[in-house]
Amino acid sequence: MEKLPFSPETINKLASESGIPKIGNASIREIVALVNRIEKASGVEFIRMEMGVPGLDPPALGTEAEINALRQGIASIYPAIEGVPELKKETSRFIKLFLDVDVNPEGCIPTCGSMQGSFACFLTVNRTDRNKEGTLFIDPGFPVHKQQIHVLGHDFYSFDIYDYRGEKLKEKLESFLKTGKISSILYSNPNNPSWICLTEDELETIGKLATQYDAVVLEDLAYFGMDFRSDISTPGQPPFQPTVAKYTDNYILLISSSKVFSYAGQRTAVMAVSNALFKRRYPDLKRYFTTDELGHSIIYGALYALSAGTAHSSQLAVAAMFKAACDGTYNFIAPIREYGEKARIMKKSFTDNGFHIVYDTDMDAPIADGFYFTISYNGFSGKALLEELIRYGISAITLDITGSARPEGLRACVSLVRKEQLPVLEERLRLFREHHS
Repeated sequence: MEKLPFSPETINKLASESGIPKIGNASIREIVALVNRIEKASGVEFIRMEMGVPGLDPPALGTEAEINALRQGIASIYPAIEGVPELKKETSRFIKLFLDVDVNPEGCIPTCGSMQGSFACFLTVNRTDRNKEGTLFIDPGFPVHKQQIHVLGHDFYSFDIYDYRGEKLKEKLESFLKTGKISSILYSNPNNPSWICLTEDELETIGKLATQYDAVVLEDLAYFGMDFRSDISTPGQPPFQPTVAKYTDNYILLISSSKVFSYAGQRTAVMAVSNALFKRRYPDLKRYFTTDELGHSIIYGALYALSAGTAHSSQLAVAAMFKAACDGTYNFIAPIREYGEKARIMKKSFTDNGFHIVYDTDMDAPIADGFYFTISYNGFSGKALLEELIRYGISAITLDITGSARPEGLRACVSLVRKEQLPVLEERLRLFREHHS
């Protein structure tokens, strides 16, 4: 603590050396690089809340399945682009037992993380109709999705959902969809970064409007089952993970192994294309692909061009984890409840020291405790607050880069904060408050 706070000159010098002209405008990965440099130069370990990295060990059953596959020599064989049969089968089972939705194994396609899944969706879905322009983002959201849209040269629209919950959502969504320019709609549920969880009524609204205006919903389920107010861990029994798939055939689910199974490093996820959408034909796809069938274009057009398949061994690891969850031999929700407990403690540390929770309610209830929460401090913009907190050995990202309409806030991720660091966080926040009261 005697080294804190760092001087602004020290921070700015290291930021400049990291190629960051303005810390408040930095991306997630740029903040990671800057904090790495500060830690090395100062010897001070940060409270790292900037990146959504799992903080738990992966399940041994997945690791063992991957090791066994590698020992059998599978690394020498190219994987089929459409996915190994074991993963396709177990993904279909997982979706049925934990979302209560039927998706054929044919439409369950592995990708190199959900990031590749969303990119492949943008490549295909946003090219189904030459008269449409791109994606509607229900924000706040993951900043790199918009980066993908920029790379592709597509247009996008967005709005912050916080002021348009419940009955207000229909009018707001329809104001965009009735322009006829929206090919796809993307959101995460639970939401990164606000941790808002959409209700069944809201999902029904999104689904019905997607059908009415012929847009495809890309539902990012990176935080599957992590609204800990509802326990979805018993296969085949309600409650289920809420999903738009109950209310429209126009959906693609993006299911990640990164957070729920702590398998982020192997970059293996699954996109699940609805049965109706997989076989649907869009003549305009032939501008870019050899067929007008959406499912075929996603697999043999987009994914073939991007990576020609996802690693064999990690597919089998995820298949084993899905199977164990479906068989009821592995409760995948139990270990990740730790995130909710840490969020509860950390939020209290912040609010006890003068901070505010930016997205503080979920409809009429307090926001749930989960992987992320949002913070602000009176008198600071989000950018200024980030720059100041870094001086106290605390890192986060600004809400600005997430499409939020609340520029005063930061996103905090709980995953990399170890339990033994919680008293350190409390001490640094007390120091911050003393200096800014």
